[in-house]
Amino acid sequence: MKQVLKNYAFIIGGLAIFCTGCDTTKKMSNSQKGAVIGATGGAVIGGVVGNNVGKKSNTVLGAIIGAAVGGVAGGVIGRKMDKQAEAIKNEVPGAEVTRVGEGINVTFADNPDGSKGGVFFATNMSNINANSKLALDKLVQIFNSYPETNILIEGHTDDVGDASYNESLSQKRAASVGDYLRAANIAPSRLTIKWYGETQPKVENDNDANRAANRRVEFGITANDKLKEQAASEAASQ
Repeated sequence: MKQVLKNYAFIIGGLAIFCTGCDTTKKMSNSQKGAVIGATGGAVIGGVVGNNVGKKSNTVLGAIIGAAVGGVAGGVIGRKMDKQAEAIKNEVPGAEVTRVGEGINVTFADNPDGSKGGVFFATNMSNINANSKLALDKLVQIFNSYPETNILIEGHTDDVGDASYNESLSQKRAASVGDYLRAANIAPSRLTIKWYGETQPKVENDNDANRAANRRVEFGITANDKLKEQAASEAASQ
């Protein structure tokens, strides 16, 4: 029983440190946040965030936090991710880029005004169109510049239509993006493809703008084993 209580205290303490609303966290750099998250048990916190926050669970966030190594090595990885995130933000059209701990969350969603940008699909379609290729080609260049990363690709929809159809559509769209990256010589071992249909809305599906935000493809970028080893070696030499 004491061990169970200790585990709960550990999780709560880690979540308190991670909380973006906390004054301490606000004052940290992204690489410092990466170090703290890992040091407080990234895998445990990632599971809590990714799987236990109800309807609006975010598996990309959970995967990123769960992959954290923490400590000085986590800070090394965080600095490398800072550079990659900045490149994506500056060079890839339509990308919403968020640095999370030791990783990067990139989201491409429909625009509320109905215009299109970045990676998007025509209604009920899953093929990669010409405009989406422009964004994906930019991403490929950046992914090739930072080869020691793993890439999670997720497909999501709004709640319009049948749930099983939306799940299938999100699967096809995520798979299309993965196939495009593989065809562009991104190593298949770097890629993980997942899909969730309408089950993980970012916001309530209660108006057109919100439904547009929920129709999205998300990327989670994390360090692979090689980068983690390099970071540990660099940390040991400091």
